[in-house]
Order: sequence, then C-alpha cells, then structure tokens
Amino acid sequence: MNGCAFTFAGCELTLLGTGALWWGEAGLLCVSDLHLGKSERMARRGGDMLPPYETRDTLTRLEADIEATGARSVVCLGDSFDDLDAARGLAEDETLWLARLMAGRRWVWIEGNHDPGPVEFGGTHLAELHRPPLSFRHIARPGTAGEISGHYHPKARIRLRGRSVTRACALVDSDRVILPAYGTYTGGLRSDDGALTRLMRPDARAVLTGSTPCMIPMPR
Repeated sequence: MNGCAFTFAGCELTLLGTGALWWGEAGLLCVSDLHLGKSERMARRGGDMLPPYETRDTLTRLEADIEATGARSVVCLGDSFDDLDAARGLAEDETLWLARLMAGRRWVWIEGNHDPGPVEFGGTHLAELHRPPLSFRHIARPGTAGEISGHYHPKARIRLRGRSVTRACALVDSDRVILPAYGTYTGGLRSDDGALTRLMRPDARAVLTGSTPCMIPMPR
C-alpha cells in the first residue's frame, strides 16, 4: 500500500498517496474535503465552467483506497459536497456509485462549512466523531489533542531537483493531524500561512502526498 506510516496519539496511522488517512487497527479510512459536485455548483453560481468529471475522478480514487485497505469504516471530515444543492444534484450514476461504496460498512459524514447539515444519503451524520484516543472534526480546535481535521486543504512548497514544487500534504504534530483535501477540484493553503503556523507546533511535520508519500519538517 502506497503510504507514509507514523505514530500519533499512540495509534499507528498511514497517510496514503491520495491524501486519505488509514487507521489499520480500527479498520478506518478517513478522507476530508471531497467537494463532490464542485463543477455543478460553480456553473450554477455563474463561476468558471469546469469539466464536469471531478465527482467521478474523486469516487474512483476513493473506491480504490477502500478496496486497497479493506476499510470497515469510512469517515468523511466535512465539505464532502460543495454545497447542499450539489449533494442533491449528483447524477444518478454517481449517487448509485456512492451507495455501493457505503454498502456493508459504517459511513460517517462529519458536517463541514460547505455542507452544514444532513445530506440525503445513508450513513451517520455528526458534528464530530469521538473514537478514543482520536477525535474527528472538520475544523481544528485550539487546545485539543488527538484531533484529526481537514478544512484548510494544506499544501507545502518544496525544492525538488532545483525547482519549486507545491504538493498537497497532511500536517502532523503531537496534538493534531490536518488532512489535505481529497477532492479533485480543490485548491490549497500553503503551510507557511499564519492560519496554519499558529495551529501547529514548532516541530510539526508535513506528509507529502503523491506517488511516494514522505515526511518532512513543516515548511514555514
């Protein structure tokens, strides 16, 4: 399995190359910020016209991660849909695809700022999930520990073969993990932004996504 393993709050976790987080002992796969239906939402609101394939691409990667890990539980950390109308407007084949992925496993939808209420799918809808020693929520909360969150879409700028490269990443310290956005049409916030440097401890690390995930000191 393509990933970078690390220990957090006494748990052995693996960040997969896609940006999903795997907690093997619990059989739990966690993804954040799918933003399904973003192209439809942007067209509906008069924004840029994007090729309407991002939902299929995101579901393809999610299905592959579920099959590779054999996940018994899936936790979606909020902003799973670009807004509530996008959730209701998924194409029929996409809705059926999602239903197939959910079948036979526990599926938890955490509320995000883009989807702040129950959506018309099965599973469990929660503001946050506590699975000791870990807690799962959409936005990091200062002063907490053992926290897995998303929202910020973190990315890191590094030097690679003499040129500047930006990669989506997870940020990790002794208190929290902030996951990258999993969705296809999602931007990111650089790790040296004050919103992230204020949240993360000085010794925080970044786990870069991609074909060979790796851990580096958090670029500041």
